Amino acid sequence: MSEDQSNQAVALTYDGKSAPFVSASGSQELAQEIIRIARENDVPIYENPQLVDILARLEVGDEIPELLYRTIAEIIAFVYMLKGKTPDGFGRTENSTFGQNRIQGPAE
Repeated sequence: MSEDQSNQAVALTYDGKSAPFVSASGSQELAQEIIRIARENDVPIYENPQLVDILARLEVGDEIPELLYRTIAEIIAFVYMLKGKTPDGFGRTENSTFGQNRIQGPAE
């Protein structure tokens, strides 16, 4: 999220074996800290207010709901591609229609 709009942030962790899960979540100052840590570690930041609103309802440690599997899979696949990789079995079928979004890659 942009610096002035970062009132919520959710970090997901994905090990490639089970469903992604919420590894950090917070609002206001904690959201800023989550974003700062992500940037320091060259973790791409995906901006989508509608998606963050849904994910922020989950507890840290919760797996993402099945309803979001496809959306999150598309985001993970895009991040792989940003890094010059392709996830096993990935094939583009149709665009995600889950609201407005933007991805910020690692700072160069």
